[in-house]
Amino acid sequence: MEQAYELVTQYFEIVIKWSILLCEIIGVLMIVLTAIRGVIAWIMKKTNARLIAAEGIAVALTFKLGGEVMRSVIVREWSELLILGAVVLLRAVMAILIHFEIRAEKQLLGDLPVEPKDKTKKPPIVRL
Repeated sequence: MEQAYELVTQYFEIVIKWSILLCEIIGVLMIVLTAIRGVIAWIMKKTNARLIAAEGIAVALTFKLGGEVMRSVIVREWSELLILGAVVLLRAVMAILIHFEIRAEKQLLGDLPVEPKDKTKKPPIVRL
């Protein structure tokens, strides 16, 4: 029984390591492709060039963050866990900031309605 457990554990670690590598590669490829698309849009003077770049980076960060979460499965020491936690926190903060940037850019381009500044108005009551 002990040998079966060790065998399953070894295969599990191999699958996790390859999955982490795949997520990291996809994240890097997304960043490269986004950079290329963003530069092309900027050269063509498209108004949504910043939006293209921000959305692509957000998707890339999602894959990179997924790789970090999977990496937490095979952590062996507390020091590794602390470093991993710091990296996850940093990437999560970057993702949040990029989503704010995307929202602001969409509002600037008119794709999202701007919320009214007067929040004292209450929505109408709908009765059925």
